Amino acid sequence: MSGEARETRETGGALPDTVILRVKRLRKYFDADGDDPVRAVDNVSFDLHRCETLSLVGESGCGKTTAARAIIRAHAPTSGEIWFRTGAGEVVDLAGLTARELRPLRAEMQMIFQDPYSSLNPRMTVRDIVAEPLRIFGLTDRRALDKEVGGLLEAVGLQRSHMTRYPNAFSGGQRQRIGIARALALKPRVIIADESVSALDVSVQAQILNLLVGLQQRHELSYLFVAHDLSVVRHISHRVAVMYVGRIVELASCDDLFERPRHPYSAALLAAAPQVDPDRSGGFAPPAGEPPSSRNPPGGCHFHPRCPHAVARCRSEAPAWRQLDAGRLVRCHLAEELSLTGVGAAGGAARAQAQDRHG
Repeated sequence: MSGEARETRETGGALPDTVILRVKRLRKYFDADGDDPVRAVDNVSFDLHRCETLSLVGESGCGKTTAARAIIRAHAPTSGEIWFRTGAGEVVDLAGLTARELRPLRAEMQMIFQDPYSSLNPRMTVRDIVAEPLRIFGLTDRRALDKEVGGLLEAVGLQRSHMTRYPNAFSGGQRQRIGIARALALKPRVIIADESVSALDVSVQAQILNLLVGLQQRHELSYLFVAHDLSVVRHISHRVAVMYVGRIVELASCDDLFERPRHPYSAALLAAAPQVDPDRSGGFAPPAGEPPSSRNPPGGCHFHPRCPHAVARCRSEAPAWRQLDAGRLVRCHLAEELSLTGVGAAGGAARAQAQDRHG
C-alpha cells in the first residue's frame, strides 16, 4: 500500500457512523495539463448515508455522470477525497488507492449502466453475464454459481430458466433487470445507477424504480442515482443534489427541493419539467440560452448569464457552498432573499415506502 493510502486510512476515522460515502472537493478535469482544461467536475462535496438514495440531477453536460464515474474510479479524479466505509468498518480514501488496492473494494461498490442493450455482452448467456463478477472474486464451482445466479434472477423478477438465454431474447426492461442482478451479485453496499431507467418506457421505468426501492430495503443498499428526469428523481430520492457546470448548486431533501427550491437554477429545472396538472401556473420561466462551456465557464456565479435575479455581485464573486438551514446547502448569494416557486410535495408509492423505512 502506498504511503498516501496509509495516511488516508489513518485520518479518515472521523466519518460519522451514518455516512457510508463522503466526497470532498472532488475535481475531474480533462486535458488537465493544458492551459484551458475542461472542468467537468469542479469542487463537488456531499455525503451519502446508509440506506439512502441521493440523486444527482442537472442538464446534459453538467458533470453528474463524470462525478459518479470518478467516485467509482472509472475515471481517475484530478483531485479531492472519496471516503468510503467498507463492510469491515474501515474508512478508506478511494482517491488515494492504486488499482491493486482498489480491487478488493470493487465488490462493495457496483454500477448499473444507462443502456441495457450495450451494457450486456450479446455473446454471453445470462448465466455467464451475472456469474462473471462472482468468478472474478473466486467462486468457480458450477453448481454454486448456478444457485447464486438463479437466486439473483428471481430477486429481480426474472426466472431461473432465463439463465441459458442470450440478451437479444429480452426486452429493454428485462435486460436492465439482468444488469441489476449483475450489480447485486457481489452484495455491494453502494450502487451507482447512471441514468438507469432513461432508456425505458414510462411504465417499465416505474417497475424498475419500485424494484430498486424494494432491493434497497431488503439489502440495506445506498444509491447514488444519476438522472435528468425529475419525475423519476421525485419518485425514488431521499435527497437531491442539483449540478450546474460541474458544481453542485443546491442539496436538499427531495420534498424540500420540490416544494421550495432556493437556487434559481433548481427552480428553472422544476419549471421546465412537464406537469400533470394543466391548471398549475408556472412562477418561474426556464432560463434563456444554453449552459456555458465547462472549458471556459463565466466568472462569479456560473449561472449568472441565465439568471433573471443576478446582481453585480453575482457577476464578480463566486458564491460559497454554504448551509442555509438544516439539511439544505446552496451556492447562491441571494438564497435568503428569493422566493422561488416549487411544484408541491413529492409523491408516489416508492417514495412513501422509502419515507416509512427511514422515518
